[in-house]
Amino acid sequence: MSPHCVGTIPRHRPHRGTPAQVSLPSPRDPVGDTERDEDKVCAVCGDRASGYHFHVMSCEGCKGFFRRSIIKRARFTCPLARRCPVTKTRRRQCQACRLQRCLDVGMRRDMIMSEEALRRRRELRGRRGQPGGQRGQEGQRGGQPGGQPGGQPGGQPGLTAEQQELIALLIAAHQRTFDSSFSQFMHCWPAARLLLPGPRGAGVAAGMSPSLSPSLSPSLSPCEAALSLLPQFAELSTFMIQQVIQFAKEIPLFRSLPLDAQISLLKGATLGICQIRYNTVFNPSTKAWECGQRCYTVRDGALAGFQQVYLEPLLKFHESLRRLRLHEAEYALLQAMLLFSPDHAGIAQREAIDRFQEKVALTLQSYIEHQHPPSEGRFLYAKLLLLLTELQTLKVENTRQILHIQDLSAMTPLLSEIIS
Repeated sequence: MSPHCVGTIPRHRPHRGTPAQVSLPSPRDPVGDTERDEDKVCAVCGDRASGYHFHVMSCEGCKGFFRRSIIKRARFTCPLARRCPVTKTRRRQCQACRLQRCLDVGMRRDMIMSEEALRRRRELRGRRGQPGGQRGQEGQRGGQPGGQPGGQPGGQPGLTAEQQELIALLIAAHQRTFDSSFSQFMHCWPAARLLLPGPRGAGVAAGMSPSLSPSLSPSLSPCEAALSLLPQFAELSTFMIQQVIQFAKEIPLFRSLPLDAQISLLKGATLGICQIRYNTVFNPSTKAWECGQRCYTVRDGALAGFQQVYLEPLLKFHESLRRLRLHEAEYALLQAMLLFSPDHAGIAQREAIDRFQEKVALTLQSYIEHQHPPSEGRFLYAKLLLLLTELQTLKVENTRQILHIQDLSAMTPLLSEIIS
C-alpha cells in the first residue's frame, strides 16, 4: 500500500452492486465530525439513546425492559403474529415484539449481570471509594459467564487524569467505529453451510442454534458452500478493515503522522485489530463468532478454503482471550497497542510512536491493577502480552492463507492492499 495507491483504496459500503471507491483522507481531514454531531438513536425503538447497553446502542427504557425480561425469564405472547411495530410511541403495546426486536438488533443475554453479581460489584466499588457505587445496571466488565465488554470508565481510582482521558478517547473511538450488531452488514447473503444429519433436524447446521441458522438446501455441495462463503468473507473483511481505518483516524496522533507512516501502521496492525474486535462477539459456549444475525464457525472457514494449521490456533486464541473477561477499556487499549507499534516497516517517526505505545501499555497495566480484583488481575497483563505474541504469529499465517485462497484477494482490493 504505497502512498500513490491511497487514492484508489475502495471504501466498502453496503451495496447490492459494485462497491464505491473513495480515497483515504489526509491527516488533516475532519474525520467523523458529522457522526459526533448526530444524536445517537436507539436501535430498538428509535428513541434517543443513552449509550451502549448489552452491546447495542439503546435508550434507557429498552435497556431496562430487556434486563427485566431476561432476569425474570418472561414469556410474552403477541396477538398479531409478531408483526407489531416497535417505535418510541408504540414500544409498550407489545412486549413480545419489543423483546424480539431487542434480540434481533443484537442485545446479549449473557451480558446481563445477576443481582448477586451487581451487589458484589457495588461492594467492591464502595471499598475502593469509587463514585457511582449504586448506579448502573451493566458493569464495565464482561465478568459474567460468557460476558461481553460493556460500559465506560467513570473516574477510576489509581489512574491519572491523563490515563483516564486516554481511555475515554479510545473507548469513544472504538464505539464510533465498531458496529457490534453488524447492522450495516445485514445486506450480505445468508451464510451457506453443509447440513449434517443429527437430532437437530433438517435446516439446522452443526454448531449453530436454530434461531440463527439460515435456510439451506440439503443438496449443497462443499464446492457450492465454499463459493457461497467466499463472497461473505470478502465482504466481511472489507467491512472490518474500513472500521479499523476509521478507528485509527479517530486518534489525534495517528492523524498527525505523515501519510506513508499512517499506511505502514495500518498495514502492520489491521489484521490483528480485526481479531481483537472479533473476540468481542465470540461466544465460547458455541465456539462461534456472532456477527449480528449471522453466525460463523471454524467450519465455515474450512469450507471457504482456510486450513486447519491456521483455524485451530485461531480458535484457541479466541477462547484464551475470551476467558480473560476483559473490559471494554482493555479491548480498546489493546487495539491502540497493536496500531502504534514502532516495529512496523517503513516508519520514520519511531520515537513518537514508541512513546505513545508505552503510554498505552502503562495505562493498560494501571487499569488492570486498579479495576480487577487481585486474584483476577495478578497475571492478566502478562497473559495479554503472551496472547499478543500469538496474535502476531496468527497474522503471518492468516496473510499466507489469504494469498493461497484463489479469488479471495481478488474479491477484496482493500484486503490485498493491507497484506501487500
